[in-house]
Amino acid sequence: MAIPRIAVGSPAEAGHPDTLKAALAEFISMLIFVFAGEGSGMAFSKLTDGGAATPAGLVAAALSHGLALFVAVSVGANISGGHVNPAVTFGLFLGGKISLAKSVIYWIAQCLGAVVACLLLNFSTGGLPTSAFALSSGVGVWNAVVFEIVMTFGLVYTVYATAVDPKKGDIGIIAPLAIGFIVGANILAGGAFDGASMNPAVSFGPAVVSWTWDNHWIYWLGPFVGAGIASLIYHIVFIQPENYEELPSSAR
Repeated sequence: MAIPRIAVGSPAEAGHPDTLKAALAEFISMLIFVFAGEGSGMAFSKLTDGGAATPAGLVAAALSHGLALFVAVSVGANISGGHVNPAVTFGLFLGGKISLAKSVIYWIAQCLGAVVACLLLNFSTGGLPTSAFALSSGVGVWNAVVFEIVMTFGLVYTVYATAVDPKKGDIGIIAPLAIGFIVGANILAGGAFDGASMNPAVSFGPAVVSWTWDNHWIYWLGPFVGAGIASLIYHIVFIQPENYEELPSSAR
């Protein structure tokens, strides 16, 4: 069994030009993803007079988020790894694929990208609200936490299986496509209950712009726990020691 060896990193690594370029790529990818995903929900609500919370609206959200994430991961993959999600970054940190110092820079860039996307949407739509994630009637906070854990587990497990596992081979666009598909499918499963975030930055952007923080902690705790479980299970059970790829010593 392969046990992940995490790396803390250093301030020098956090300020390295390659790290800053990767952070910029994460910022841009997140901006693309949130602008398209959140914007599609706002457009659907406007066109249907508030009908975003309908079966058709749920399908539209799943489709737009899945397609946008496919693109966002693809365009960032060769620069930053195409995380586009603080929970994914956390899962890769626990797997020894990125240092803590670099992870923090990624988290800042991802959250800023989401906030800027929501600000741009708010401005370009003439002040339409960017709705924060919220629980549906009858859904308790711990119900939502479990939803977020399970959905994010599926997402990060997919990331490991298609993009991280050293045995994966050259599968081209399959990884970002699979990642987009699992997010779209999870939105269909959980969107009617807690909004199906799976991504703390995606929840953070609308919360900042609308200044709505009700139960916001759910959308951090659930995804981080789900990502951590997926990372550790995949490493301990499926990655063999002879195939384990550590971070280079310069990144520790």
